[in-house]
Amino acid sequence: MTESTQASTPWQAFLEQQGAHIEAANGPEVAYFGAAATAELPDNFVAPLTDLGLISLSGDDAASFLHNQITNDVEKLDLATARLAGYCTPKGRLLATFLMWKDAGQIVLQLPRALQPAIQKRLQMFVMRSKAKLADVSEQYVALGLAGNAAAEALQQWFPQLPAQAYAKTDNDNGTLVRVADSRQAPRYQWITSVEQAIAAWPALTQKLNAVGTHAWRLTDIYAGVPVITQPTQEQFVPQMINFELIGGVNFKKGCYPGQEIVARSQYLGKLKRRSVLALVDATDVRAGAEVFSSEDPGQPCGMVVNAEAAGAGKSACLVEIKLAASDSGTIHLGAVDGPVLQLQPLPYELAEPQ
Repeated sequence: MTESTQASTPWQAFLEQQGAHIEAANGPEVAYFGAAATAELPDNFVAPLTDLGLISLSGDDAASFLHNQITNDVEKLDLATARLAGYCTPKGRLLATFLMWKDAGQIVLQLPRALQPAIQKRLQMFVMRSKAKLADVSEQYVALGLAGNAAAEALQQWFPQLPAQAYAKTDNDNGTLVRVADSRQAPRYQWITSVEQAIAAWPALTQKLNAVGTHAWRLTDIYAGVPVITQPTQEQFVPQMINFELIGGVNFKKGCYPGQEIVARSQYLGKLKRRSVLALVDATDVRAGAEVFSSEDPGQPCGMVVNAEAAGAGKSACLVEIKLAASDSGTIHLGAVDGPVLQLQPLPYELAEPQ
């Protein structure tokens, strides 16, 4: 029934009872529900986000400590807002990207589960005398990704007042609901709740929404132009190279953090020469970290795949960081200059120059 040995948590055990096929490679991760994986992405779906981990920060100095570590403002983060943020090396290269929010007792960072232990350990190194406690709370909560115009109706019985725009947040006894960036011109929500609440809600949710594997959510992130740093791409990109400041992941007025001078210099000195684009490619085995090549300059790579997911019909959708000059002329190819051609697609936001 599954490719994992045994379900290691009550949530995984429940999902298996509901027909989930769980693979151990990424987390573990729900590959699909039912007899076989569906090739096409449904318009309306719910996906268990078992590939994501959560770091909780609490204590009197939690906000000020984290504010000095990441690319976005933490001290002014309120209870009705979530934010994207990045964690950089001193050279301004991203080690991780987060979705961040706070409640009455903690600040929460959500990131790929595969990165969570090392990133938490690195943050812990800098706590020193700060009154801040870091904890892995990945197993204490369940994250569900809900996408499509039917998602709002499906959520109404638990959240009568839904967040009205991207990165708005609401909390009640049923958990935390964050509206994230729209994808395919439809709203998306993350519901972070207890295992018990998720199990209780699942039958009603799946009456109105298609139950799909975790990868479906990552695919909608790609279509939304929202990058996620994973192990193959750590320390590869300054935030602007993956459009991170365009989607609200960088605050240029917040003051110092590791790599801040380089990030600021990239923003204000000269024209940006590298960005990320959305592309489709006729291949199903595309991986983050793969190099891409321009027909105009075949001797060296012109960029790198940031994120990629199978998108049906033998294709993959990708966010690809490239030299902007390479996207203006010739063709871009995956893996080698004679590899599959990247078919560039419009992003849902403009690749604006720094102001």
